[in-house]
Amino acid sequence: MQERVIDNGKDRGAVFQAARKIAPLAMGYIPVGMAFGVLAQKAGLSVLNAVLMSVFVYAGSAQLIAVGMFAAGAPPVSIILTTFVVNLRHLLMSAALAPHLSKWGLGRMAAFCYQLTDETFALHSMRFAEGDRDRRQTFMINAMAQTVWILSSWAGALAGSGVPDVKPLALDYALPAMFIGLLAMQAENGLKWLTAGFTGLTAVVLVQAGLDQWSVIVATVIGATFGAGVETWTKK
Repeated sequence: MQERVIDNGKDRGAVFQAARKIAPLAMGYIPVGMAFGVLAQKAGLSVLNAVLMSVFVYAGSAQLIAVGMFAAGAPPVSIILTTFVVNLRHLLMSAALAPHLSKWGLGRMAAFCYQLTDETFALHSMRFAEGDRDRRQTFMINAMAQTVWILSSWAGALAGSGVPDVKPLALDYALPAMFIGLLAMQAENGLKWLTAGFTGLTAVVLVQAGLDQWSVIVATVIGATFGAGVETWTKK
């Protein structure tokens, strides 16, 4: 009986810790998820289809691009290929975290990668670098983050008919603001700030050059190479 009480206490503590860690993510997920739901409703998707998209696709930028293409009447093949290219950056993110997951089984790694997003990648990168690799905590964080995203999408889809236009609400500001907050938590020295600034500037240049869909991937590779080069040079 006493062991059960202790286990229940540990479970509540783990849930509280996971909820505390995803709180900054949730503040970004809620407005953007609702914006996706509204746009999905206006693109002609049913509430159920919008929610299922958040369950199975679970990629904010890809979902927002996809509903825009739905609204424009793009063919399904174009939508699938576009979202595939947009999500190619997940290969880089998974490769970066793979060394920390080497002792996990294939099934657990697949489940983890299914719920990996830009935001949870940033969060887990910080946790793993600090030696916090608790598997239960990791899956709790991922499950809570996706639950927030699904519920926000559902709420947005339900409210879609009552929102004539999402642009005046400035909901698209929430996601960049959340990423800036996550960046500030990770960039603990000047080199990381320099690398982040250089990478962001490179992405902007690539977008202006017309490489919209490849800008993130190419800028990430160039920025990482730049940061590694500067670090090697300064240590000589």
